[in-house]
Amino acid sequence: MIAKINEDRAMILARDVLGIEADAVRGVAARLDARFADAVALLLHCTGRVVVSGIGKSGHIARKVAATLASTGTPAFFVHPAEASHGDLGMVTADDVFIGMSYSGETEELLRIMPLVKRIGAHLIAITGSPASSLARLADVHLDGAVDKEACPMNLAPTASTTAALALGDALAIAVLDARDFGPEDFARSHPGGALGRRLLTFVRDVMRTGEQMPVVPADASVYDALFEITAKRLGMTAVVDARNQVLGIFTDGDLRRVLERTTDRMPDLRALAIRDVMKSGPQTIAPDQLAAEAVRLMEAFRVSQMLVVDAAGRLVGALNMHDLFRAKVI
Repeated sequence: MIAKINEDRAMILARDVLGIEADAVRGVAARLDARFADAVALLLHCTGRVVVSGIGKSGHIARKVAATLASTGTPAFFVHPAEASHGDLGMVTADDVFIGMSYSGETEELLRIMPLVKRIGAHLIAITGSPASSLARLADVHLDGAVDKEACPMNLAPTASTTAALALGDALAIAVLDARDFGPEDFARSHPGGALGRRLLTFVRDVMRTGEQMPVVPADASVYDALFEITAKRLGMTAVVDARNQVLGIFTDGDLRRVLERTTDRMPDLRALAIRDVMKSGPQTIAPDQLAAEAVRLMEAFRVSQMLVVDAAGRLVGALNMHDLFRAKVI
């Protein structure tokens, strides 16, 4: 039998939980002292890797902290303390920093490996809710993650305490990120499969049309020639170049409509109309080594949907439009 939900009570409990957990994080923030900076220094100057460990709910938080550190420029991984006792401790070296997470600071599996971690020579950062605990006393740096109460109505399930520990781990990762001058491009290199990675690691050369796919006509071509090229290459435009392949202008299907609108009394002879007389001179261009995201920005700024790609000498090397950028998932 499914119990009936009391919506009003559920909303009250939800607000209570969020308020308790927010207060817990604020309490941790208020107690931060020089030891936090010491922990940041240990992580920043670590020549090995950061090993994060915990068991139970603290273990779940430790996994997330390790992942956050790794994605923000600090090589890190999670080790289960019970598995560490059966061989995984071999992954820890004297060059590493070990972060032990236990709210009580008395987790047996974690304490069992601490003498070995210290003997190896790794530095230890402990995140606990008890500065007097065994784990805190063993640590080179202890960070206080104590909370007044759990969000659980019975004050039993780790809720506010795990939120506080997660926030402390995030604070460490972000402080180290800032000290490293870790920027968006560094972040993208750790996330090549994500949207940010695509935006920051995709270059114009990766998405532009080249060779026979490029729409291009010489300066002495007719509008008819340009129209044929636009239709064949299906980019909605064509480049106009001189004998050295330097870009003189661009002619789009929109320009064609404007030509036709100016001659409403009769159909112009497109074979006799020179492209140089109706093209847009000095079009907006972009270099192949610029980011594709910059092409998006320029297209939006100039309200165009196509762009020519030129080298340092102004020679045409490619062309692209918004559809190319959509296909590359840059937009």
